[in-house]
Amino acid sequence: MPATKGYDSPCPIARALDIVGERWTILIVRDLVLHGARRFQDFERSLTGISPNTLSARLKTLEHSGIVERRFYEQHPPRAHYVLTDKGRELRPVLKALLNWGQRHAD
Repeated sequence: MPATKGYDSPCPIARALDIVGERWTILIVRDLVLHGARRFQDFERSLTGISPNTLSARLKTLEHSGIVERRFYEQHPPRAHYVLTDKGRELRPVLKALLNWGQRHAD
């Protein structure tokens, strides 16, 4: 489930942005890096302004891309949380670089 409007490019940066470049997506990954397993409601609380439909779509894209995994921790009623996969954890240095850049250059 690639991003809605892909770059349609063989460039690895463009292909990466097709997965994590949509608004909110990298902040979802940030929350998982900082806090570990998160429930849908946890994301709604921390990502002020995100609609439930957008959050759901971003989580599905990340899950489909193998960056997050949905794990059920209760069966009746079904309740799930999201965790980073190994592939998702490899984004940590990217987030660190964005943090450092933002601290130096973004007001």
